[in-house]
Amino acid sequence: MPKPVRPGAVRALAAPAIASLICLAILLSLGVWQLHRKGEKEALIGRIVARSRAEPPAPLPARNDWDPARDEFERVRVTGTLLNDQETLVHGLAAGAVPGKALQGFYVLTPLKRDDDGSLVIVNRGFVPTELKDAARRQPGQVAGSVTITGMLRGSEIRTMFVPPPEPAKGEWFHRDIDGIAAARGLTVMPYLIEADATPNPGGWPKGGQLRVDLPNNHMQYAFTWFGIAACLVGVFGVFAWKRLSEERDGSASNPAT
Repeated sequence: MPKPVRPGAVRALAAPAIASLICLAILLSLGVWQLHRKGEKEALIGRIVARSRAEPPAPLPARNDWDPARDEFERVRVTGTLLNDQETLVHGLAAGAVPGKALQGFYVLTPLKRDDDGSLVIVNRGFVPTELKDAARRQPGQVAGSVTITGMLRGSEIRTMFVPPPEPAKGEWFHRDIDGIAAARGLTVMPYLIEADATPNPGGWPKGGQLRVDLPNNHMQYAFTWFGIAACLVGVFGVFAWKRLSEERDGSASNPAT
C-alpha cells in the first residue's frame, strides 16, 4: 500500500494553494467582467446603429442641451451656408480602391452657418487624398449658397498618445478637435460636429460617408483568455502538488527511519 504522506508535507502546500486560489479568483473575476462588458458593448452598438439609421433625421440639439452619451451618433439634418474660406484640413486615412490599402490624405472640416438661427456648426464634409489638399484643385468641390446636409453627430476626437499634437499656426491638425479648431479660426461653434453622409459633392470631392459604426467588441476573446489562464493555473498547481507529494512519498519509502 502507498505510504501515507506526512502532515508536514501537506502543510507545506498551504501557502502555494492559498496564493493559487487568490490568483484563480482574480482570473475568474476578470473573465466574468469581460462577459459583462460584452453585453454592455453589444447594447451600445445596437443603440448607435439605431440612432444612425433614424428616419426622419433629428434637428440639431441646442448648445446647452448637447449630451454626448445621449446624442452622439444621432442622425441629423441641417440647412445653411458653408464657409469654405474657413475650412480646416485634418490628417487622416480612408479606405482605398484596393482592399487593405488605405489612402493618405485629409478630412475637410468646414463651418456651416445655419439658416434658421445663424449659429455655426462644423461639418466634416469627407475625405480628400493628399494631391487634392489644395481646394483649387478640387473645384467645383466648393459648394456655394444654401445647402442641406445630413449626417451623424460626433463630439471632439480624443487625442491619444500616438497622435502628434496640433500645430495651429501651421494649419496642421491630426485629430478632430472642435474647440481647438474653432479657437484657431476665431469662431464660436456648436460643441459637436456633423459627419456628413455619402451624398455626392460637386466634382466628387470630398467623399463623405467615411464614418463607420463598427466599435470593436473583443470582450469574448478576452474572457476566453482569462478563463484559459485560470485553467492553466489549476493545471500547473495540480502538477506541482502531485509532484511534491510524490517526491515526499518516494523519500519516505527510501528512508523508513524518517
